[in-house]
Amino acid sequence: MEKRVKILVAELEAQQKEIFTLHSTIQEKSKRLTPQLDDEDLINSLAYKLHNLYSAYEDLFKLVARFFENQIADMSGYHSELLNRMRLQIEGVRPRLLSDESFMLLDELRGFRHVFRHAYSYKLDAERVIKLSEKTASLIAPFQKDFEAFKKKIMS
Repeated sequence: MEKRVKILVAELEAQQKEIFTLHSTIQEKSKRLTPQLDDEDLINSLAYKLHNLYSAYEDLFKLVARFFENQIADMSGYHSELLNRMRLQIEGVRPRLLSDESFMLLDELRGFRHVFRHAYSYKLDAERVIKLSEKTASLIAPFQKDFEAFKKKIMS
């Protein structure tokens, strides 16, 4: 296997570890919040971790895009375009990273992150935050499958 690919795989695996650490933290915080839906600090903390989770996934996508030189020219739609690119197989360039199932869950998480970052006076709904944290838990298995398939293809 080419040296550059080995470096990419090592970077991706390190980022994947960060992602799964965040998933674990989110599950723990969600369990703590469920009986205390009025704990605004805990709601905000869980929402912030969900925000960080999408950012961690996006950092992984940036590694892939940078390695395969998938430049995104239109910066106004950068985040959605980067996510969309990850579900594309680009013939002669790279395999797809995300299945449609992973893409859909990540797109919802991306939308939440956008609201969280830009709605300064918005009060978060604890039940909606918990529901999203539960959905992110259902992302773990399909993403892991997608990630392993992607690594296998780029390493062969």
